[in-house]
Amino acid sequence: MGKEYSESAAETSDSDPDPGGEFRIHRIELAPEAAGLRLDQALSRALPQYSRARLQGWIEAGAVEVDGRRLRAKDKVLGGEHVCVRAHWPADTRVEPEALALTVVHQDRGILVIDKPAGLVVHPGAGNPRHTLQNALLALDPALAHVPRAGLVHRLDKDTSGLLVVARTPAAHVRLVEALAQRAIERVYLAVCTGAMTGGGRVDEPIGRHRTQRTRMAVRSDGREAVTHFRIVRRFPGHTLVRVQLETGRTHQIRVHLAHIGYPVVGDPLYGGRKRIPAGCSAALAAELRAFPRQALHAAHLALEHPLSGKRLECDSPLPADMARLLAALEQDERDRRA
Repeated sequence: MGKEYSESAAETSDSDPDPGGEFRIHRIELAPEAAGLRLDQALSRALPQYSRARLQGWIEAGAVEVDGRRLRAKDKVLGGEHVCVRAHWPADTRVEPEALALTVVHQDRGILVIDKPAGLVVHPGAGNPRHTLQNALLALDPALAHVPRAGLVHRLDKDTSGLLVVARTPAAHVRLVEALAQRAIERVYLAVCTGAMTGGGRVDEPIGRHRTQRTRMAVRSDGREAVTHFRIVRRFPGHTLVRVQLETGRTHQIRVHLAHIGYPVVGDPLYGGRKRIPAGCSAALAAELRAFPRQALHAAHLALEHPLSGKRLECDSPLPADMARLLAALEQDERDRRA
């Protein structure tokens, strides 16, 4: 990996092109094993807390010196060189902090785990420049302006509730992104589906953008790999509560896959079709189903290896009130049918 023999944290000077943001100097002796590698590859091994793209940007900006010389990212190293990296990243001011109420399930110096309510958009975008989770995170912890996307490494749809992990440092962000890509972060959801399932299973169907409706996703042979596992938690006369675990993380994956196998999530405005009321159900359940305001999908469990300590962390979120009411209505309807 190489030896980092000096680091000056938050070191700045009037000559810096942008004195704002965060600035560190790393002085590294490349390991002999780096011989023959490209400079950007050698630095990725020596400074794993930074993404390769960020290191390449610093090399191109002239912020990296190798034995006093500036090299290109593709230039090969011999091993043993002394490298000085002036690691500077300005604060991201494109998204404004906004004080919004957040439920923090876990926090330490490396990460936050947030329990997102339904109705909260994760990232600003067209039509949602403010009032998002990213705005709220920047108000909660202003230092997140120095971490890509305010530390967010995965997302939940606006009307899906539940747990999200947030990196509080660039190093934690890089490691969590890698863990997500390696499918090492366990994400478990609870969903109420239309239809009485006969058993659990696995959906292995690629997902891509819908060919004509650009706000929707669809199962497509030329889509990206998508794998969803599900098992029955409780079956009702016309509905099923399922536990869903993601192996991959495509946009709308659970909603698309469950609809594809004929069990759409209750209340799903994109993939659920017309609201279906089971024949013979109680008036109370019918009213609850008609009034349910969103897709009945909740990110209930999150487990990961902590990006800084390496210890296993597990977090759980109870069902939100609207889904709890829906399940109570389903249970009462089942009792009424048996009476």
